[in-house]
Amino acid sequence: MPDSVGWCDGSDKEYRSFVDQMLKDGTLIELDQEKYPNCYLHRSNPDDVARTEASTFVCTPNKNDVGPNNNWMDSREGEGRLWRIFDKCMVGRTMYVAPYLLGPSGSPYSQVGVEITDSLYVVASLRIMTRMGSVALRRLKDSDDFVRGIHSTGTMDRSLRYVCHFPDAKLIMSINSNYGGNALLSKKSHSLRIASVTAKAEGWLAEHMLIVGIEDGSGRLTYISGAFPSASGKTNLAMLKPPPSLSDLKVWLLGDDIAWLHLSHDGRLYAINPEVGFFCVASNSSAKTNPNLLEAIRKNTIFTNVALTAECGKRAGLQPPIQIRGLPSPSVSTLCFLPSRMTHREFRYRPSSSAGEGRS
Repeated sequence: MPDSVGWCDGSDKEYRSFVDQMLKDGTLIELDQEKYPNCYLHRSNPDDVARTEASTFVCTPNKNDVGPNNNWMDSREGEGRLWRIFDKCMVGRTMYVAPYLLGPSGSPYSQVGVEITDSLYVVASLRIMTRMGSVALRRLKDSDDFVRGIHSTGTMDRSLRYVCHFPDAKLIMSINSNYGGNALLSKKSHSLRIASVTAKAEGWLAEHMLIVGIEDGSGRLTYISGAFPSASGKTNLAMLKPPPSLSDLKVWLLGDDIAWLHLSHDGRLYAINPEVGFFCVASNSSAKTNPNLLEAIRKNTIFTNVALTAECGKRAGLQPPIQIRGLPSPSVSTLCFLPSRMTHREFRYRPSSSAGEGRS
């Protein structure tokens, strides 16, 4: 059993207290708050730096139910194995209960999830990426129709690292990772893997797709969607900035990663973005490829596994900057560049315009 249980309400005050706690214990590093307000750096364990697809499973009684692109495990075997690994994993820790809402609070297409975790980093990320807290409980009311997520950092034993999905029970279990999609169960696990099974049963689609609106000079707005794999430029396209030669056009970003698509009785296709924040891979993102993104992440952002420059870390109280070989510009120096097994660098941020959504 955990030492204590924390019920998350999603408020500004709560988020600030969580950030202060993580700054105190070293989970987060504060960036220069004058230049990068409400921005922090997180470094994952050096052995926990990417999604673990090899140990990610869809667990069903029938192997044919999982499709050709997923790893399969029998649901009974999966639950038995995971509960044995979870046994006593939160002893001496606080277990946080984080209810969240995927989709706008007033949409009939939105879904509720609850993730329990012993990671404050996960809770803070959920608060950025979803409408977390009281808004989800108000939507849920007395219903038991929600996705259940159970996560623990465990011992960080890589050989016992699993992310398992049980569509029939609307259950997700993740152990021994605290990185990105392995631990933030609202992301790929709920909004794509579990949601796609629900979508198949109910006649809609949960897809890895962007949603943007393009407005022409007359004010006519056309919405488009497009399917792209991870790290292929989907976010860059979704945040497109028209060139000067097309200055009469405007591009409105609704979602850069996931779309829930419903064919309505009126014959129109409706799409919602289940997320409220943005979870982006930092590689190949620059002022040239995505100027809107570079401007957006100057505030309200948690960076993970990126190099810390002297400018950004000015107020972090860290050691003097050192030059890292291989960086493209000799004028760029870093305070630190960890972990050593770097494969993915990412950040998640919440747009200012959405900063008040989902908060009590």
